[in-house]
Amino acid sequence: MSQVFEAGKTTIGLLGGGQLGRMMTAEARRMGYKVLTWIGGPNDGPADWADEVLAEPFDSNRALEHFLKTADVATVEFENIPRSLLEKLALEIPVRPGADAIAICQHREREKNFLRDNQIPCAPFSLVDSAEALEAGLAKLPESRGILKTAEFGYDGKGQTTVSSDVDPYTTWSNFGCIRAVLEDRINLASELSVIVVRNEEGETITYDPVENFHSNHILDVSIAPARLSEEISKSAGEIAVKIAEALNYIGVMAVEFFVSTEGKLLVNEMAPRPHNSGHHTINSCDTSQFEQQLRVICGLPIGSARTHSPSVMQNLLGDVWSEDGETPPDWTKLHRIKGASLHLYGKSRARRGRKMGHLTISGDSISEVMEKLEKARAAVGLPEFGS
Repeated sequence: MSQVFEAGKTTIGLLGGGQLGRMMTAEARRMGYKVLTWIGGPNDGPADWADEVLAEPFDSNRALEHFLKTADVATVEFENIPRSLLEKLALEIPVRPGADAIAICQHREREKNFLRDNQIPCAPFSLVDSAEALEAGLAKLPESRGILKTAEFGYDGKGQTTVSSDVDPYTTWSNFGCIRAVLEDRINLASELSVIVVRNEEGETITYDPVENFHSNHILDVSIAPARLSEEISKSAGEIAVKIAEALNYIGVMAVEFFVSTEGKLLVNEMAPRPHNSGHHTINSCDTSQFEQQLRVICGLPIGSARTHSPSVMQNLLGDVWSEDGETPPDWTKLHRIKGASLHLYGKSRARRGRKMGHLTISGDSISEVMEKLEKARAAVGLPEFGS
């Protein structure tokens, strides 16, 4: 049996200071836990709900000493935490998920090699470290076109560009400006989906219903739960997510993102070793939210039910819907008038285009009902018709 960290006696050490940490902190405080958040830099607002905030770099020895003195167990709210720090923490307190799993998921090259080594379906890819390697990689792809992605620090479409054999590989590689990259085949997409999987220290796993995702400018726009896909695809996605969690010896909540090709192939796009944007609906439409599940697992409590009790749709709210100066939000009253709508704002100090400032979840009795309400919500904040 794993060690149980009791409410009222335990401080959760949280690495990262964004909205995922904010929502995890809200659940922790509801459950009776204290939270120490080490954000690795200046505080922009979302971390304010923690009992204590360490606004110091992740290489600060003073912060490390205080974190270890205060926290009983540690977890992450984003994956780009230095592996060396995770390993130092693990010498003194439990870190869940572990450094090895996070290191694989935070680095596209390691992630792709992991998928290939474990016979998990993903888009054809090659590793690129030079213009010559880029040219050779493109020649191997079916239509000599692909997506070039940095090996590190890529999210929400950052660190990637479309490439083809029609352009000069030397100029492309020089402009891309990184040392190592992954070149992937550009899949003809029928749909995109994700699965939230939960695994504890004893190896028990559960999955939430797959979620259907729609992106705009490489940023998640809308998630529909459950996904409007065949039972066969949904079942296969859940099975693959469990296989990944087991192969990583994973402890915690993880999101696995998938492509579904126009040929009907299910391909893993990437993994996120933490709660995920596409799992936000679980706060309102499932028996146990993804954030509560993370706390349950890292504290040695039983895994909660992942049952979806209400169909739902999640709409990301980016800084684009604020005023031009980033100071004035939309009139939220219009959203609050929509039955079944729940508004979540992240407390960030300033809005800007493409920045995730909050989300809206709409729950109801059917997918058709929540999709109708989604259109009303989008119109209320000045977004175009969803149309899918």
